[in-house]
Amino acid sequence: MTDVLSAPLVVEFPFTRSLGPVQSAFLTGLRERTVLGVRTDDGTVLVPPVEYDPVTANELRELVEVAATGTVTTWAWNPSPRRNQPLETPFAWVLVRLDGASTALLHALDAPGPDAVHTGMRVRIRWAATRTGAITDIACFEPYGGEPGTDEPAPHDGQFTDPVTGIVAPARLDYVHTPGRAQSAYLKALEGHRTVGERCPACRKVYVPPRGACPTCGIATEEEVEVGPRGTVTTFCIVNIKAKNLDIEVPYVYAHIALDGADLALHGRIAGIPYDQVRMGLRVEPVWGGADRGSHHPDHYRPTGEPDADYDTYKELV
Repeated sequence: MTDVLSAPLVVEFPFTRSLGPVQSAFLTGLRERTVLGVRTDDGTVLVPPVEYDPVTANELRELVEVAATGTVTTWAWNPSPRRNQPLETPFAWVLVRLDGASTALLHALDAPGPDAVHTGMRVRIRWAATRTGAITDIACFEPYGGEPGTDEPAPHDGQFTDPVTGIVAPARLDYVHTPGRAQSAYLKALEGHRTVGERCPACRKVYVPPRGACPTCGIATEEEVEVGPRGTVTTFCIVNIKAKNLDIEVPYVYAHIALDGADLALHGRIAGIPYDQVRMGLRVEPVWGGADRGSHHPDHYRPTGEPDADYDTYKELV
């Protein structure tokens, strides 16, 4: 039996987004130590602000300034902070309704222990020493002895010098991936520049990469079948935006490739041919990566020089 593999895996995607007038004003305000909310049609003050009324769906533009002090509405203790969390020492996650706001803002509370935190406690913002126009401009909340304010939130025009117009929101997931018996066999075969799938005992379809069970019949699969190495482009797209940290010049082609003998197309990059000459039915073969580019996996696929495959031979895999 093939040994089951296991390895750390990081999925990371820095999401870049532009900001509308409401979010731009809110984040720019944090840079200037000003907390802005937005007033809804029924007078509710939302902090953080949103661009559309959650009840009526009407566009919201009436900005108001709320206080930097507030009240904890609920909380949870975090005894073991993780990478990139607001504080390196144990802290409480808290929902804080700032004075003048109708809703609560989620952030960290710097407290010596869980016994020092309670619902209803008064807190205030501790501003970051360096502020750039992000939620991290609030370093955290800290305990505060003052009483709740009674003043109405003051109107604000949302105008600042050099407003923040876009942000990059990093998203990252670290975990240990165990591919299981079928995919472990698939990965080990790639080390020998072989591609294997598994055949369903009922419908006789060969799935690559193997899943350990037929997705159509729901029956366990064990019969290993070697496929390829050549295959057919079933469909493709032209990539015109360069990915960060990816050493591939645009434009390039990413395609679905039906390997000979497989009943499921897999993904691969097409090279060795001008991007505007790639087509459905193009016959391709793998080019395995060098030692510095993961020789256990195909780096890309290139044309074989064979005549294009007839559409009827791969139409079920498009």
